[in-house]
Amino acid sequence: MTAWFVPGRLEVLGKHTDYAGGNSLLAAVEQGITVELEDAACGISAVTTASPDEELTLMPSHPGALPAGHWGGYLQAVIDRLALNFGELRPARLVINSTLPLASGMSSSSALVVAVALALIDHNGFRESPEWRENIASGTDLAGYLACFENGLSFGSLTGVRGVGTFGGSEDHTAMLCCQVDRLTRFRFCPIREGESVALPGDLSFVIGVSGVLAEKTGAARELYNAASLRTREIVAAWNSATGAEESTIGGILAGDEDTWEGLSAVVAHSPGLSARLRAFLTESEELIPAAVTALEDGDLDALGRLVERSQRNARDNLGNQVRETIRMQALARDLGAQAASSFGAGFGGSVWALVPTADADDFATAWLERYSAEFPEVAERATTLITRPGGPAHRL
Repeated sequence: MTAWFVPGRLEVLGKHTDYAGGNSLLAAVEQGITVELEDAACGISAVTTASPDEELTLMPSHPGALPAGHWGGYLQAVIDRLALNFGELRPARLVINSTLPLASGMSSSSALVVAVALALIDHNGFRESPEWRENIASGTDLAGYLACFENGLSFGSLTGVRGVGTFGGSEDHTAMLCCQVDRLTRFRFCPIREGESVALPGDLSFVIGVSGVLAEKTGAARELYNAASLRTREIVAAWNSATGAEESTIGGILAGDEDTWEGLSAVVAHSPGLSARLRAFLTESEELIPAAVTALEDGDLDALGRLVERSQRNARDNLGNQVRETIRMQALARDLGAQAASSFGAGFGGSVWALVPTADADDFATAWLERYSAEFPEVAERATTLITRPGGPAHRL
């Protein structure tokens, strides 16, 4: 039997920055998804302990076999991509168990993709193939490749195929595969480059407040998510048209001279929507994240709190991915004394993190959930909290 554990991820800062070539400040969490794989006589089947009576049988290139939004669609994307890139898959039966809240912004869907992919890669010995050795030489390479299972892009010579319909980046997969216990790490994307890693003091923990507003990357929520991504492509296209450049991301444009910020802003000044999207990116990626790393290195939690507060306002005013529940949940966390607090993930629902003394975390979580549930009784049954420290990366059990 093969078994893998893959953690969820905590996006401390980096709202919609990764696919545009920006910075993110990330951690893995202690909760995650476990996949156990056993040999089978034929085909690939999967069952989740959350719904043990529903066992799926999956075949390559059968995208219409499952209803839209079904969790099996993520498994189908993994099977299709591996079969295309490496050849026929050996029969297997997968048993999936999760300790992550679903559609909470903690990337349960990406954790599922990574866990299933790692189990099937091991089961089939794909790491020994020439195609693997040609394209995947590091953990960041693997993160970039697995992200392409979702966005459908090619990776090196490994051809892309229909993903899950989201135009996202590799932030989630990088955190799950490359972050370390007790540390927050800055990464820049497109391509993935690891930056500073900062220890989180041992007397602090993250309390995660799950809003109860599902942050699903399906249906209307997926369209909103993709719209934020597509605007960054429009910004790059406008720059290339105006300058004759051939850049693919905003981060690639900013790698030029120091006057690029003003020039890029001028190129999109005619469009309020694109201007706001560019401000969201520049503020989060190029201003707040480097300053937050410095604040953590200096142990200045007051400065960190102010920077994170700016990130929250930036997401609300410029990125536009907040809903009233996450806006209020973040404010309640600060009212209750959190050192810093922010919504995170794709947005349009999801969760908020609050940084609090570990000794106070249980009482804080109880009070936070009680006050939030009283204000939003319509989602109270789905709202919850959990407590975590930065966890370790994916590993074989």
